[in-house]
Amino acid sequence: MDWSGNYTEEHSGGRQADFLMITRIGFVALWFTVAPLSTAQTDAEYLTDILKEEILAQPVADFQLRNHIFRKVGSLPAPKSPVDWTSEAAKMRTQLLDEVVFHGWPREWVDAPPKFEDLGVIPGNGYQMRKLRYEIVPGFYSAAILYEPVNMKDKRPAVLNVNGHVGPPGKSVEYKQKQCITLARNGVLALNLEWLSFGELKGDENNHFFGAHLDLVGVNELGLFYLAMRKGLDYLYNHANTDRARIGMTGLSGGGWQTIVLSSLDQRIAVSVPVAGFASIVPRLEAKRYGDVGDFEQSATDLFAGRDYAHLAALMAPRPTLLAYNAEDDCCFRAAMTKPLVYDAVRPFYALYDKTINFAWHENRDPGTHNYQLDNRRAAYEFFSRHFKLPAITENMDVADEVKSFDELVVGLPADNLTIVGLARKFADAVARNAVAADEASRSTERASLRAVLRYAPQKINRISTTGVTKHLGVESKAHLFAMDDGLSSNGVWLKAIDVPDTAPATIILHDKGRKSASVQVADHLNRGRQVLAVDLPFTGDAWGGPDIWAYQQLIYATGERPLGLEVSHLIALANWLKQRAGVSSVRLESNGMRNQVVSLLAAALEPALFSEVVIREGIPTLRHLVDKPVKFEDAPDLFCLDLYKSTDLDRLSALAAPAVVKMQSAR
Repeated sequence: MDWSGNYTEEHSGGRQADFLMITRIGFVALWFTVAPLSTAQTDAEYLTDILKEEILAQPVADFQLRNHIFRKVGSLPAPKSPVDWTSEAAKMRTQLLDEVVFHGWPREWVDAPPKFEDLGVIPGNGYQMRKLRYEIVPGFYSAAILYEPVNMKDKRPAVLNVNGHVGPPGKSVEYKQKQCITLARNGVLALNLEWLSFGELKGDENNHFFGAHLDLVGVNELGLFYLAMRKGLDYLYNHANTDRARIGMTGLSGGGWQTIVLSSLDQRIAVSVPVAGFASIVPRLEAKRYGDVGDFEQSATDLFAGRDYAHLAALMAPRPTLLAYNAEDDCCFRAAMTKPLVYDAVRPFYALYDKTINFAWHENRDPGTHNYQLDNRRAAYEFFSRHFKLPAITENMDVADEVKSFDELVVGLPADNLTIVGLARKFADAVARNAVAADEASRSTERASLRAVLRYAPQKINRISTTGVTKHLGVESKAHLFAMDDGLSSNGVWLKAIDVPDTAPATIILHDKGRKSASVQVADHLNRGRQVLAVDLPFTGDAWGGPDIWAYQQLIYATGERPLGLEVSHLIALANWLKQRAGVSSVRLESNGMRNQVVSLLAAALEPALFSEVVIREGIPTLRHLVDKPVKFEDAPDLFCLDLYKSTDLDRLSALAAPAVVKMQSAR
């Protein structure tokens, strides 16, 4: 070890002779000389109480995060004429599709014609069912059932029926079968799509939160969900008996979400009936007990950068749209919470076209819970009948006798069918990068690209609040709250031996389990004569450890930021503060765990002169590990940053960090 701040010993071996053994008692005041410097020895157990002291209360951190996200939620525009909104809406659709939904997706996949296989017909009473298998993207297939009126010879209306989180039944769920049968009996083509993770697509690796792994490898996961439903629309649109001017779409919950997303962005859908499928981000943050933020695709990366769900509803104007919600919804979006910020807010857009009659609201009170039962179905039938110019669609009592079992509706998918995780691995396999350039100009260009991936914005410390001090048993400490420009706060404890000068070498310590778990590392550095800042960046530690922390990060992605970029900006601001405080040329950085490993390496890659050395413990060898394991989104939400693995990897970041030395060390 040398007192310049660098050290070379590996902690898997014994301590060098220069260091005294740390005793198991709280503290022993031993003095020894290792250079010109003399310091006391401290024990990790003594430091634990200091490091775990509350600096930022969890409700305060929660409040900061909600306000941070609120500021990013876009307000609806106020167009002055139908011409203005038609033009603005067209630009919004193009931007959402090109820059968000299909970000990173191969154009040949996006533009590919629908590929459906007809696998046979099941007879019904006044209709028939056709089993279909179709390709979402190469190697990834889904299933569908087409409910057809019998003896079709003319053009008919068609409805795309999508389902939400209905569990194992998938497309065979009772309410959806009844609806499709009723539509077909009343002369309407009804296509019933399976949904990822349910029915025939069930399986752990199709869990929707694994969509985050697609983001990591360079494709917005929303694109997969969009293509899965759009292929169904393509099929209906190209069906010989479809009246292309009378195509509708409907679904409950996740099906309601699919309905508003596809209907708003694809104008081939003439009539839309989303049921309890979406709400403004605002009540999701204000009254979380009435609904969470949904699966990852429902708050997809950049979907709400300057927008909200009301924008999608406004894109429907002037096309007929019925918003149906449940008064006592026990899942997601209660009617009274949703109506002001969606239905009431969007009515003026229909008024521009003098078409408020096309925008309808239905509140279900029987049963009033999360459902698409008879009352909601009747509202949908009436709406489709009116706007398709059909006789009243009626559901007969005997429809219950027509409901088939799951097995009877099985279409059959390939044994080697891809999954969401499998598709992410396929994209990861295709990633190719050149070696890190040696010249500084090329490295600067690469750093600029990294900043763009992270949506990095430098932070300034607005205020440092000192919430606690100690000076006991040879150690002094100060607990600090660091309030940043972005409205979020990092918190940490600064420590050093009392007899060590303020200009001693400085180390920042990060720990995935929070600073309270870093006592062994802190004690080690204090005993080496260093000053230490043990930090909890946003999203790490007790203050950020609430049950909804991953959901907040999901909304940060959705509103156009990156949690990882926020963490990196805080770390760089803190490193600059510690560097100035100590009057040193650079600081040492030590991290424990894969999340802070990535934060540390990114900070060092962006600001290599700021750090003398970066030591990684309990890290991972590559970002590819997140996909190969696979790591769950909830366990490391900040790492699933769109394009991160496509753009870089940990060895590359280590190279960009030069002249800072990066070391991987074994856990203590």
